[in-house]
Amino acid sequence: MESTVAQKLEAIYNLQLIDSRLDAIIKVRGALPEEVQDLEDEIAGYETRLDKFKNEIESFEEEIKRFKENIKDSEKLIKKYLEQQMNVRNNREYDAITKELELQDLEIQVSKKKITEAGMKIDQKKADLDELNELMKERQKDLDLKKNELDTIVSESESEESKLQTDREKALKKVDERLAKSYTKIRANAKNGLAVVMVKRGACGGCFNTVPPQRQADIREKKKLIVCEHCGRILAGVEDEIEEETAKTKRRTAKA
Repeated sequence: MESTVAQKLEAIYNLQLIDSRLDAIIKVRGALPEEVQDLEDEIAGYETRLDKFKNEIESFEEEIKRFKENIKDSEKLIKKYLEQQMNVRNNREYDAITKELELQDLEIQVSKKKITEAGMKIDQKKADLDELNELMKERQKDLDLKKNELDTIVSESESEESKLQTDREKALKKVDERLAKSYTKIRANAKNGLAVVMVKRGACGGCFNTVPPQRQADIREKKKLIVCEHCGRILAGVEDEIEEETAKTKRRTAKA
């Protein structure tokens, strides 16, 4: 059986009331969730940089290892050429071996220079690594504090939030699917999260622009869904000033 407009409005307004209470709970948390997420992202970035530094250090260490092997190879060749030089038969052979000896000596010098440079780079990377580790520890402390603060706030409202989420699921089932989609879209664009409001004191309860008397009359009839012509929010009903004043008078009388 299809719901009447009045029933649809009641269902969507009830959903809005639940969502507003959930919004209030989330508002208490303030910017903490975003701050926690930002710190987690920052620390994840530091971890990526740490891995990069470690890989670079390993790469330089491999370079040093390779250059040390080159030195050993050159030293072996020098020993071999020196032995050959003792048995040369002419000046041409002597000169050729001498050039090879000079070449291997140059190779050793270049390798030693590269080893020194790589060692300096490793020292710098290790210093960067230590500095980054210290920074990371500080940010981790900040994150732990923010997380504890957030967990405390969440735990205080956890029971109420859980109940409201259950109520929301039940309320959402009573809302027409197309209307629910419109509601979600309006809520996403509304700063205060209000997609369904009442007309109060002749004005929209969302943007506070005046709602003409004839439009108010149509809203009261609840024969069709009417949205605010200024902000697009769904107008669920009209709260009469007389009813409000009567309620206030009753409260004052009760206190007296």
